[in-house]
Amino acid sequence: MRIAAIQCPAIADDAVRTCEAIVQRLRWATKEAIDLLVFPEAYLLGHSYEPGVIRSRAEKASEALADLCQQVATFPVTLVVGAFNLAPPDTQNSAFVVERGRISGRYAKAYPNEPGVAAGREFPTFVRSAIRYGINICNDANHPDAAEQVARGGADLILYPLNNMLPPATAERWREKSLANLVARARQTRCWVASSDVIGQSQGLLSYGCTAIVAPDGHVAARVPELREGAAVFELPERQLQPMTA
Repeated sequence: MRIAAIQCPAIADDAVRTCEAIVQRLRWATKEAIDLLVFPEAYLLGHSYEPGVIRSRAEKASEALADLCQQVATFPVTLVVGAFNLAPPDTQNSAFVVERGRISGRYAKAYPNEPGVAAGREFPTFVRSAIRYGINICNDANHPDAAEQVARGGADLILYPLNNMLPPATAERWREKSLANLVARARQTRCWVASSDVIGQSQGLLSYGCTAIVAPDGHVAARVPELREGAAVFELPERQLQPMTA
């Protein structure tokens, strides 16, 4: 399976512009024979730690996802894109799996660090091109048990949509730690790991970007340079599908 993890500037509260950016990347991915395309955490409408902003974006997510699905229905690439969403009575931080314009699955962040966001309790896995994969989101990488749950489902690959847009001093402290977490999760689970992150400055916050593909032994197979827009691309070796475990 050929995977691409996108590193790009964040877009806030502009679903039209975000969808245009996703479609542009899907055109590129189709030409490059990419099977699976991953975007950063809450990319569709933007990430936030403000409860009111989170709730507003969650309320708009259903319509934005419907519009996105309509626009990407003709593309053969599997898309993973995130958004805050309503899961009554809760608000969750989710990553959606979209295939030919249809939402085929969803993972909700197990360890949300956003105020008012409820934790997900399921760890589904999905299959593309004979590779089974699961998803953890950003802060989940600090919790080995979240990755272990995905690995127990027979995953070969764990996707990590990230959003490291932080106060500059905090962003500096996390420059090395973000990648170290991904390496640790790969070695722990013996899974491939792929992360997608935002870059740049916004409202006094900064993200250097940690978009990488890490092999099960912990070596970094591909990475986008810090503060640069681009994609980490790698072809995962074929493996026999692992059986799911209880």
